Amino acid sequence: MLNNEAQKTGKLIGIGVGPGPAGLIPVAAVNAISVADIVYAPRAKESLNSVAKQCIADLRVPPDKIREILYNMETDRSCLQTCYENLAQEIAAEIAGGKTVVYLTIGDTLTYSTYGYMLQALLAFAPEIEHATIPGITSYAAVAAAIDWPLGQGKERTLILPCPNSISELQAEIENHDVIVLMKIGHRLPMVLKLIDQLGIASLCGFASRLGFENELIIPRLTECAKMLQSSLPDDASNYLSTMLIRKTPFFFHSEASH
Repeated sequence: MLNNEAQKTGKLIGIGVGPGPAGLIPVAAVNAISVADIVYAPRAKESLNSVAKQCIADLRVPPDKIREILYNMETDRSCLQTCYENLAQEIAAEIAGGKTVVYLTIGDTLTYSTYGYMLQALLAFAPEIEHATIPGITSYAAVAAAIDWPLGQGKERTLILPCPNSISELQAEIENHDVIVLMKIGHRLPMVLKLIDQLGIASLCGFASRLGFENELIIPRLTECAKMLQSSLPDDASNYLSTMLIRKTPFFFHSEASH
């Protein structure tokens, strides 16, 4: 007869750890971490710390459980494919050995996440592998909650958009949608601020950077800040943990006090 250890089957659990503030990680995710044998925490090569790992700091996960993995902010598809195929094979080997593997990703598990790439690579390599995905709170949902900013009212159309390089492309998207959730802004922040100022909609737009972390910046309405930010950006305002909420028409219940 096989012993219990030999009968143990491994599993992958993908977890969205939320946008950063303590307490915004699902209970199901906390439970999964508690039973995991290995916790993968992605870290950008240009960062000193894993943001995903910081999001679970209050859970006191044993350090020997955590395995940081480095990744590039890479756009080349062939490089991405090789990176995630190698990672998928590593994780598949751990699961085949009976390990329960948790993969952390900030925000929601399948919204612009490294987990989305890895899961596709893993299922292409081992389609029968047991896995589960636990959703998480997105950064833009957390920003909207922090500044009392409805992401859609009635039949408004909301677009989730990685910031374009072209100002004309961004302007076209604003003109063709009611609400824009602008992510991955980075160095384009001055360009974006200049555009919303020119369009006369700065008072309707909100911005947050590093929500829940050190150097957090929250601006509920950009009316007072658009011109200032164009010439003097606060530290970390243009990092990849920045989100802007844009609308071209006022909220359903609108008052000057909301500015």
